[in-house]
Amino acid sequence: MGRRTAAVTVPKASALIADDLRRRIVTGELAPGEKLPSEAVLMAEFGVSRPTLREAFRILEGESLLTVARGPHGGPRVLEPDGRMAARYTGTLLQYRGTPLSDVYRARTELEVSAVGMLAAARGKAPVRALAELVGEGDGIVDDEEAFADYSLRFHVSVVENAGCTTLAVLGRMLFDILDAHNAQFIAAHPPGYERAVNKKAQAAYRRLVKLLQDRDGTAAQRHWRRHLEAVQEFMVGQSDTALVEVLS
Repeated sequence: MGRRTAAVTVPKASALIADDLRRRIVTGELAPGEKLPSEAVLMAEFGVSRPTLREAFRILEGESLLTVARGPHGGPRVLEPDGRMAARYTGTLLQYRGTPLSDVYRARTELEVSAVGMLAAARGKAPVRALAELVGEGDGIVDDEEAFADYSLRFHVSVVENAGCTTLAVLGRMLFDILDAHNAQFIAAHPPGYERAVNKKAQAAYRRLVKLLQDRDGTAAQRHWRRHLEAVQEFMVGQSDTALVEVLS
């Protein structure tokens, strides 16, 4: 009986070109807003035909790394990676797996509680100072549900982004995109004023978190933030848990 050999898959030329251009974008060799060299130049550089080059462009367009304008003054231009593509894919994957909304809220809780621990352990004061400056914005808008929802999202993002861990911040952004979609849906489904009392409690929780972080009481800060986020999940999901496909469709 002969030996079985694994099939070797050779990447298409367009995929290899896309890999090369992607590397140049993420390393900063090609800056956001910069126009790529002409098709003639790139065809000569890579030794490929125009259809193959344009297929590579389409790959990067699909990843939101390029935009291709048509016309005599058009051509491919570099976009700044912003995580939206990853967030969309993550949402699609969770939908495909039938993930309930409560699962996303639980993941958000664990991620933010970890971030609070990092904030408490940070040597400098700048991260906590950024939260302290932001928390002042919420006092005057607790009765404006849409404005407070936007502010609340920025506060939660700031908690994660000031923790000093880029990977944690990127993961947080993906989850926040999903939860922001649910929050907009939640506001639309309830009468005006439904969230005002909860907004006041949330603002008090934000101020309490900042105070505990300023006091360098990491254990109490994490315990407080976990209780707050679990209460948010109960209010937003409660007994009517739903699949993400109903939120992101």
